[in-house]
Amino acid sequence: MPHPFTPVASVPVDPRRARVHEEGWQSWSPSGAYALDAYPYRPTNDNWATVCYRPGVGVPAGAFQGEGLLALDPGDGSPVRLWAAPEPTREAPSIRLVAQDGVAEISADGPVKEYTGTGIQEVLADWAAGLGLPAPRPAPTVWCSWYEYFTQVTEDDIHENLRAMEVLDLPIDVVQIDDGYQRALGDWLTLSGRFRSRAGIADAIRARGRRAGIWTAPFLVDPSSELAERHPDWLVRSADGGLAHAGHNWDHDLNVLDTTHPDAAAYLTDVFRTLRTEGYDYFKVDFLYAGALDGVRHQDVDALQAYRSGIELIREAIGADAYLLGCGAPLLPSIGLFDAMRVSPDTAPHRRPEADDYSQPGQDPAEFTGVGRQWQHGRLWVNDPDCLMARPAVETRERWAAHVEATGGLVASSDRLLSLDQWGVETTRRLLAGGER
Repeated sequence: MPHPFTPVASVPVDPRRARVHEEGWQSWSPSGAYALDAYPYRPTNDNWATVCYRPGVGVPAGAFQGEGLLALDPGDGSPVRLWAAPEPTREAPSIRLVAQDGVAEISADGPVKEYTGTGIQEVLADWAAGLGLPAPRPAPTVWCSWYEYFTQVTEDDIHENLRAMEVLDLPIDVVQIDDGYQRALGDWLTLSGRFRSRAGIADAIRARGRRAGIWTAPFLVDPSSELAERHPDWLVRSADGGLAHAGHNWDHDLNVLDTTHPDAAAYLTDVFRTLRTEGYDYFKVDFLYAGALDGVRHQDVDALQAYRSGIELIREAIGADAYLLGCGAPLLPSIGLFDAMRVSPDTAPHRRPEADDYSQPGQDPAEFTGVGRQWQHGRLWVNDPDCLMARPAVETRERWAAHVEATGGLVASSDRLLSLDQWGVETTRRLLAGGER
């Protein structure tokens, strides 16, 4: 049952100058600062509400709401106020702000602590620094197959781009194979027909002096997969006895792997140990929101505990020296688990997102939320602003490259390298050569 909202504070504000920072639930949830008369970005359909926002949590019209964090600059010269979860990895309450007649009323559905400072990004950065986390490891530079080939990537595409990296003299540390090498979500060790040998392509990458990286969505299960067919008891169930619903994507209604089930946990451990043994040491784990969905699990644990234990299982399987990048992840509950984290929705070759929903792919939403979460970089993890695309077909490619560079975060090229013109090659080389981040 949802908890009721209780009053937290009343703050006088200048309605013309005040700004409110909403912190979204997960990587793709819009996050950033708004004027009091602005309309914050909200889901435009029920599926995106599940896949990209905080499932089951709504916001009344006329209210601002942060998930685990909300900051207010009153605009009258008084200090910025921040309300945050005392133990964000265990509980991330929704924090709501409604402004009327020059007063902001703040309420929350769980415990929060208040902090003050100067400037929204500054007080957020101070809060993050106060957690006392060790400095994140520098990120390698990356080439990723996704934004050129999407799910149709082939082993030959990887070989072509490996050769192009040498011809173009690009300082790429990691070659990361994205979605498309596997037969189905959940069947991570079964290849699609477009790849001949997962270990073989890792060997080829390493033979050229680069590191092998690979994508998974470890908590999602395609209902057509062998895993779903053979082991329905490994899936999270809903309260009514059906299967928990992780939204619709890849033309399927998706299921959730229950990593509290010992056999499912052993399977996932075997997947990541196998990939590590084959030579992969850079792992992008995606669509992680699914691991934190409410549901009936084998063990009677809350969803955030199940999520964190699932990520810890992956980390143990790949080893402390492997690099772990999260994406589509519930952000505050992920603190302390990752080397790098996607902090925005997907970018795209175009600027505007579908249906003007700022959780959806597009350069505008990726920039908005990436800027709004700049305070996390170097304090919680290395920020991943999403991939550089520098090919001529990319709309406003100069502006997007400038955003990626300005974040100081992870730099990953995601073009077919031979499609780059002179500007694209020079820009890609320059951003990759910017040093470890």
